[in-house]
Amino acid sequence: MAEISPSLLAADFYNLEKQIKVLEENNVKYLHLDVMDGNFVPNISYGPGIIKCLRSKTDMIFDVHLMIDKPERYIEDYVKAGADIITIHEEATNHPLRVLQQIRETGVKAGVSLNPGTSLSVLDYLWDELDLILIMTVNPGFGGQSFIKSSIDKIKKTRELINENNTNILLEIDGGVKTTNLDTLNNIGVDIFVSGSDIFNSDLEKMKEKIKYYYKNI
Repeated sequence: MAEISPSLLAADFYNLEKQIKVLEENNVKYLHLDVMDGNFVPNISYGPGIIKCLRSKTDMIFDVHLMIDKPERYIEDYVKAGADIITIHEEATNHPLRVLQQIRETGVKAGVSLNPGTSLSVLDYLWDELDLILIMTVNPGFGGQSFIKSSIDKIKKTRELINENNTNILLEIDGGVKTTNLDTLNNIGVDIFVSGSDIFNSDLEKMKEKIKYYYKNI
């Protein structure tokens, strides 16, 4: 069964406790945590301190997405903060294989994310160290962007490659995922759908309705 991983980037931090409770009560397993440094992407979000505070409040799977330069410098910080999965960008480090190994050595699952313009060929030497592949379906850095339609072929090809190389690897997509385009995304092999503004930019009752719609249609 596919899952959703709501992106905290779009949450209302004033009402965050209530929003997370809605997620938990509606059986959402994953929480997507976008970490931005203002260098790799033109935006700044939050760091390990916020994640550590959240860790003591929920048992959800922390799906930590590091959109930062040289992530190898901070892996230990995010492990200590409570990450369950740490995903790095292939484009953000000179040695992605080494960083994936670094993550897995801590006992945390390791993922790699690919920007829209990055070829799937970069996966060729990473398969043995992957637990997750995240395909960006917008250019990273800001929430609320429109889904890049050409990503669909890339997602399908990634699923084929996973099936050929390691079927235990999860396929996740992030960017522009909404209830209005799920009909084009729900049969192409995605395991985890990241959605931010579509879920969090609603009152609590609408959040519940959106979550139910996702799980009915993915």
